[in-house]
Amino acid sequence: MATVLIVDDSKTSRRILGDILRAMELEVVGEAVNGDEGFQKYKELRPDLVTMDITMPVMSGLDALLLIKQENPEAKVVMITAAGQKANLVRAVKAGAEEFITKPLEESEIRRVIGRIL
Repeated sequence: MATVLIVDDSKTSRRILGDILRAMELEVVGEAVNGDEGFQKYKELRPDLVTMDITMPVMSGLDALLLIKQENPEAKVVMITAAGQKANLVRAVKAGAEEFITKPLEESEIRRVIGRIL
């Protein structure tokens, strides 16, 4: 069973994502509320996949992505973002993000993107 770490400052987004991922028979091994906590949990848990919100307090998802990729260039990270964040998405893809999902979260899109990566 593949493992996933969810990094998002929105409790609602974490719950929705977690429900969908568990329905896909993936194991959610951890959650984090900002990029710094996400990076620390990534190092500790070494999940197969990270879902990473871009806009968060303390440390952005983009900065956390860069740290995770330095730690493990093979890490699989899917960026989650609100519509209208095109510049950040371009930077995230250049930094090594596998793919991105836009909010509001749609189960079909999440299943398609994560299914393709894993």
